[in-house]
Amino acid sequence: MASGDEKRGFSRRLLEAMRKARVDSSSPTRIAREFNLRYHGNPVTTQSVRKWLSGKSLPAQDKVRVLAEWLEVPAQWLRFGEGEEKGGYPGFALQQEAKPYKVDPETLTRNFSRLSEPHRKLVLEIIRALLRGQK
Repeated sequence: MASGDEKRGFSRRLLEAMRKARVDSSSPTRIAREFNLRYHGNPVTTQSVRKWLSGKSLPAQDKVRVLAEWLEVPAQWLRFGEGEEKGGYPGFALQQEAKPYKVDPETLTRNFSRLSEPHRKLVLEIIRALLRGQK
């Protein structure tokens, strides 16, 4: 079981990584939605994200890896704070160019099917408009 210090440390590093990656940490709902687009397991809840941000719980290691990849920080640093004794993670800087977004077809299909009918129609309209714009 993780101690309160571990949970608070993770929360502090998560908030720092989100700030530097320019991810708004004020909306656990939005964070959960963005996380679930990248995560291949069962979706996380807004309440889970709220607990991560407030230092009340730690995500499982597979979730830490997804968060780290999303926020472009080392998973070891995010979870355990490795490198902090030297004044923070030295390679932690904003990238000038965003990495290309990786699309897993199974996750995409699963997430699309979870949308309401009106939202599915909206997504399809957006895709059609984007495809028309490429011609």
